[in-house]
Amino acid sequence: MTTDRRVTEKIEDLRARLASARNIVVLTGAGVSVASGLRPYRGPGGLWTDDPDLAGQATLAAFERDPMAAWRVVGTGRSMTRSAQPNAAHRALSAFEASQPASTDFNLITQNIDGLHQRAGSRNVIELHGALRRTRCSAVDCDLEPYDDDTVPDDILPCPRCGSPLRPDIVLFEELIPAKPDWLSKRALRDCDFFMAVGTSGTVSPASNFVRGAKYAGAFTLYANLDPLPGPVDVFDETLLGRAEEILPELLRVPLEPRV
Repeated sequence: MTTDRRVTEKIEDLRARLASARNIVVLTGAGVSVASGLRPYRGPGGLWTDDPDLAGQATLAAFERDPMAAWRVVGTGRSMTRSAQPNAAHRALSAFEASQPASTDFNLITQNIDGLHQRAGSRNVIELHGALRRTRCSAVDCDLEPYDDDTVPDDILPCPRCGSPLRPDIVLFEELIPAKPDWLSKRALRDCDFFMAVGTSGTVSPASNFVRGAKYAGAFTLYANLDPLPGPVDVFDETLLGRAEEILPELLRVPLEPRV
């Protein structure tokens, strides 16, 4: 990350704003996990960019037509996340959350499905798109609780409760965000006074609209990513360009003295 005088002054100003914030919301995307060896989905080198057919297999219609189509995509992802480890970006967010006083509300909303935030120690994580290494029943009225699972089945397995096909506990294309993470995200944004989107292109709905919700609540808004947002964007007050694993450790230094 460039550390010229202007960038240094910008980071110092952002640290001061974070120090005074009491309702912090961080939205993370695939760029946060690139340094862990996981490819992003969009943009140069993205999974969907290089192989559009994969995206077509990860749709609700594809699952209903051929459940193994979705499992084939998930199998690739599960194999990659088994060996992936949290990187400096994940650890910086975890340490920053741990440093906050009880009077500060910190919410980490992630579009990622790799579980690396939790493995790094983050506690208050809202998984917007579910978890790759978790399995659930495909029937909406089944009471089977989602469970941790990193296996890749060779054939469709029936739910032990109702017999419907088991499925990965992720949000497929064409599916709505589940009610609980949707509600938790909106509640966090309602009182937000500092919002940061990091490692995300800011183009995927509904997360792309979160900054507007934060702005409506009066929050200061920061965009931190390797690439700038496409076109003119007036909803972000500040931008930091660079890799998440470099930006976040620099920005989120744990204070030498605890805040009160």
